[in-house]
Amino acid sequence: MGHKENATIGIKICGLTEEAGFDACVAQKVDWVGFVFFERSPRNITAAQAATLSARHKGGPQRVGLFVHPDDATLEHVLNTVALDVLQLYATPARALAISQQYGLPVWLSQPVSTRAELPQHCAVDRLLIEPKPPADATRPGGNAQQLDWDLLAGWHPTYPWMLAGGLNPQNVAQVIRQTSAPAVDVSSGVESAPGIKNPDAIADFVQNARGSMFLA
Repeated sequence: MGHKENATIGIKICGLTEEAGFDACVAQKVDWVGFVFFERSPRNITAAQAATLSARHKGGPQRVGLFVHPDDATLEHVLNTVALDVLQLYATPARALAISQQYGLPVWLSQPVSTRAELPQHCAVDRLLIEPKPPADATRPGGNAQQLDWDLLAGWHPTYPWMLAGGLNPQNVAQVIRQTSAPAVDVSSGVESAPGIKNPDAIADFVQNARGSMFLA
């Protein structure tokens, strides 16, 4: 299925830790940049570090904070230090909804899947992030650079906003968008030269290929 009918493809670059990667995201006019506040991640940064990066450019991409089962103290510390536009959570739907109501910010909720039956029918928050389930021995949630079986999404057209993550890179993103009709994509390790170190050229290629997909049948 082509994307000629779509005006844009939403693009999020996650796991920003350093200036060159952040600047590349701004230069490429991505829609969202993600800061990871989770100590076990190689892309973990402090709220102060995120604030310093964010201050490099006024405006530009929306700032997304990624949290894994956060308590209120963690959320309050980060939000008092760096201005975030969106909270991306690994949490239960009930906890995600409570956080959305408590802090008055848009909330995205991770939804790992491995079968078509696990694709959610409803969304209690502002957006769902569809990604592969982590391996049994994984030490952290998320796509872990694994690829979802994209055939699971064939003909799936939810009525709520969603985003596709897991195993995306500059080489496959255009095909993935055409195959799944994903309205937005999220990449982290797929545009890195080392864990947590973004490659500006890979970011540029990813953005160009993702945006170009909508002109291809």
